Parts: sequence; C-alpha cells; structure tokens
Amino acid sequence: MNYLGFKSQEIKPVVNELNKLLSNYHIYYQNLRNFHWNIKGENFFDLHNQFEDLYNDARLKIDEIAERILTLRQQPVSRFSEYLEISDVEEAEMQDNDREMVLIILENHQKLIKSLRAVIENAGKISDEGTIDMAGSFLENLEKKSWMLDAWSVRAGKAVQV
Repeated sequence: MNYLGFKSQEIKPVVNELNKLLSNYHIYYQNLRNFHWNIKGENFFDLHNQFEDLYNDARLKIDEIAERILTLRQQPVSRFSEYLEISDVEEAEMQDNDREMVLIILENHQKLIKSLRAVIENAGKISDEGTIDMAGSFLENLEKKSWMLDAWSVRAGKAVQV
C-alpha cells in the first residue's frame, strides 16, 4: 500500500539526498568519537563533554534519517564502505590540537548544513512535509551548535571564515 501517496520516481531524489545525509552523519559521528576519545589538554573537560553531547545527538539523528527513508518505503544505505563513498564529510585524521578538532567539526557542520538544505530543497519539490520538518529541525539545531563552537573558536583566536 502506498500510504504516503508518493510515486517511486518522484521520491528517488529525496531518498538519494537522505542517504547522502545519512552517510555524512555516520562519518561525522565517527569523527566526534575519535575526538572524544583522544582529546587532551586544558580544554579536556569542556570538549570531552561537548563531543559526547554531539555524538549522542548525531546517533539519534542517524536513526531518524534511516527511519525516514524506510517510511518513504525505500532502503537506507547501511554499510560503512557505502558511507565513505557517498559522504561529503571526510574521516578526520588523528589530532593533538583541541582547536583543530573544533575547526574540523565546524567544517563537518558546513557539509551537514549543505546536505540538509539539499534534502529540504528536494523534498519541497514534491511537498514531502515530513522530510522537510525533520530536516528543518536538524538544521536549526546544527546551526545553533555551530554558532556555539564558532564562538568558542573565536575566543581561542581561530574563527572559521564563512
């Protein structure tokens, strides 16, 4: 039964963007785990907790994105090799510098924001309000988290240029 009323062909661009978003979030999540495990120095307590909050949030969003794809009666990508192939977010190298970690996360956020906007744009073309609402709430949340990290990096003297 086609309970949502979308045709398979019209939903395909939305699902493609959702799978890209899912892949981006998986790599971002792993980058956060990397930094959470390896943070050292004077900002340890602040950033260790911040990275944990961010990866817990990302983990929930990963599940919501996959479930949205399933709600659209499509298949989410589910292999790490696929995530690496599709994702715009790149795996982060090991970092010793806490400020570099924050700058990398902000770069990840830029790519996630771009991906979220692509989801919203494609979903808007077919009036997929469920996907628009989900992606819009993710976007608002991520923009706020980005502002906070950017404010921290300015305090540290290393703001990201937009």
